[in-house]
Amino acid sequence: MPIRHEFSFEMPHSAARIWALFQDYDRWTDYAPMVYKVDVLWPGDEHHNGRLRRVYYKLPDDAVGTALELVTDVEPERGYTYTMISRDGNDQVGHIRLERMGPNRTMFFFDEESEMDPAIYAFVNKHNEDSMRAASQYLSDHPEYRADLVE
Repeated sequence: MPIRHEFSFEMPHSAARIWALFQDYDRWTDYAPMVYKVDVLWPGDEHHNGRLRRVYYKLPDDAVGTALELVTDVEPERGYTYTMISRDGNDQVGHIRLERMGPNRTMFFFDEESEMDPAIYAFVNKHNEDSMRAASQYLSDHPEYRADLVE
C-alpha cells in the first residue's frame, strides 16, 4: 500500500529564481548533500516536458542509489510531475509546485507516493525536506545567483 508524503513551506524568493535553481542540475549538489550528481539523459521539449534524468543519491550505510526520473506536466515557474521509473513497475510519482504569494515570496509544495519500506522512506523524506530548505538558504546566501530574477 502506498505511503504518501506531503511537505510545504514558504521561501523568501521569487518563483522564477527557485525554478531556475531547480533546473540547474549542476547546482543540486550545492544544496542537496544526498545527491551525488544528476545526468540528463533526454532533455525533453523547450519546457523540459519529457525530460529523462538519472539522479545518483546517498542511502543509509554509504550505499548509492539511482533514480530514473521522467519529468512531465511542466508549467514553467509553477511546477511539474516526476515519475521515478522502477524496474518492477512500482513507480513513484511526485509533484513540485510553486505558488507566488507576493514579491520574492513563494509557497513550495511537494508530494509523493511510494511503496518502499517506511523506515527507508522516512530517511529519504527527511533528507528531501532538508534539501528543499537548503535550496532556499542557498538562494539567500548567494544573492548573485540569477539576480535578474529577483522581483
